Amino acid sequence: MLIESLNPMTSSRLAVMSMSATLRAAASALSRPQVGLVVVCDGEAAVGVISKSDIIRHLTDVGVADSAVVTLMSRGVIYCRPEDDLHATWQMMAAQNLQNMPVLNASLVPIGILDIRDALKALFKNEEYQEQLLLNYVGGVGYQ
Repeated sequence: MLIESLNPMTSSRLAVMSMSATLRAAASALSRPQVGLVVVCDGEAAVGVISKSDIIRHLTDVGVADSAVVTLMSRGVIYCRPEDDLHATWQMMAAQNLQNMPVLNASLVPIGILDIRDALKALFKNEEYQEQLLLNYVGGVGYQ
């Protein structure tokens, strides 16, 4: 199963802003339901990400809400591509303790956000389908 099979879910979670956007704007984007990560871009290419926890950790600093997101974003972006294997991507997310991961195209333009819960749901659904096929085969029903 490939990441691209989850495109409707990943694209609906996508929040993108420029490096000059304020942390207040990032907080506003992160307050939307289903958005857990904002991809920061220089032009169209992703250069960083900012999460809810990044903003919360820095709320005590004076004037931080009006600072640019570039001052707080994580620069080493860990991302996946639409053609990546979902199981391998889920394993990487679990190993790195990531809840969300940007989905970038070949030009590093963000096209979605993969949520680890959506990945797990899709993987479980695929396993249930495979199990049903096996049960049908063993039961003499054959493949459907």
